[in-house]
Amino acid sequence: MTSSLPAKQSEEFVPFSARLMAAMRAKESKRLDSLFNDPFAGELAGEEALTFLEQNFKAQDQAYVILRTHFFDNFLLSTSTEVDQVVILAAGMDTRAYRLPWSSAIKIYELDRLQVLEIKKTILQEVVPKCQHYHIGADLTQPWTHLLLAQGYQSKLPSVWLLEGLLVYLDESEVHQLLKIISELATTGSYLGLDLNNVKGVENVDEPYKSYFRFGCDDPEELLAEYGWEAEAIEVVDKRVHFDLERFSNLFPSPDIPNLSRGFFVRAKKK
Repeated sequence: MTSSLPAKQSEEFVPFSARLMAAMRAKESKRLDSLFNDPFAGELAGEEALTFLEQNFKAQDQAYVILRTHFFDNFLLSTSTEVDQVVILAAGMDTRAYRLPWSSAIKIYELDRLQVLEIKKTILQEVVPKCQHYHIGADLTQPWTHLLLAQGYQSKLPSVWLLEGLLVYLDESEVHQLLKIISELATTGSYLGLDLNNVKGVENVDEPYKSYFRFGCDDPEELLAEYGWEAEAIEVVDKRVHFDLERFSNLFPSPDIPNLSRGFFVRAKKK
């Protein structure tokens, strides 16, 4: 991966990263053996992100995002059979509210920077989600719970939370503060999905990501237990993630090799 972003994006890496994630989903959706179909990803990504993806991202980097997308698609659909409130933090260019087969009873709350949500909302203005969909402009490092509650979120009812590609950008104190807030808003029987890199994975990341990646965790299950969640952390190399598909299985190092960068997909339930 090269060490430079497009000049006009270099000071806004996180918003550009949202477009890069959309570019990866768009590329996967064109495959005959794709794990999901995102018909909106290409337009949300834009040509700049699609070009940057082809020139700078290794197969392993792209595989991580593809597998993560599919993993959390399944997580959300499975938990929404029990719960009808879904909160997606740092939603970026996520299109699950539009592309997954929700029932009309499901309420999906997307929180991110207002400028990011406005761009997505404008591009997808003619697409009508099957769910009840709420965009909430918020800086997650500042007070934001009142904005969620004002849109009808019910803290006394079970909910599903998704923190995809978020925690790595926060420092340790911000991670703990965010988990504390979520845990206060999520009652017993709620679900939480998130991904994490281990500490080595954050220390070894290349520039420009090294300037933005801050938080790594070697034991996600212990971390979440502090806040009342019973969690299962699954490494990306696990067959439950890549299904032993040949195109993924050879891209990640064996879990038996010590001191390497690791990625975890985590699902948890509030006790």
